[in-house]
Amino acid sequence: MSNDCLFCKIAAGEIPAKVVREDEFALAFEDIVPQAPLHVLVVPRRHIATLNDLGDADEALVGHLVAMARDIARAKGYEESGYRTVFNCNADGGQTVFHIHLHLLAGRSLAWPPG
Repeated sequence: MSNDCLFCKIAAGEIPAKVVREDEFALAFEDIVPQAPLHVLVVPRRHIATLNDLGDADEALVGHLVAMARDIARAKGYEESGYRTVFNCNADGGQTVFHIHLHLLAGRSLAWPPG
């Protein structure tokens, strides 16, 4: 845990969030500024600042985050209509909280490129 990390504090229960799903490895919660009817952030409980900081041993963790997003999309009824998952990396990539997190967006038509 990083003492000054917003997502670490949410994962530790120090800051409230609308939790959608959680397990020992990850936590999924509603984004506070949703960009779609369903906008959930899936974060590992362990602090990893950016995708660049992932090690080879983290492949299973990243797969777990993606699978959790898939399961949430399925449970919310977006499996057939579609959804998007996105990781942003560093400032130019759109990352604003430096703790890796996967965005799960669904419930509206999503344009490409995203912007």
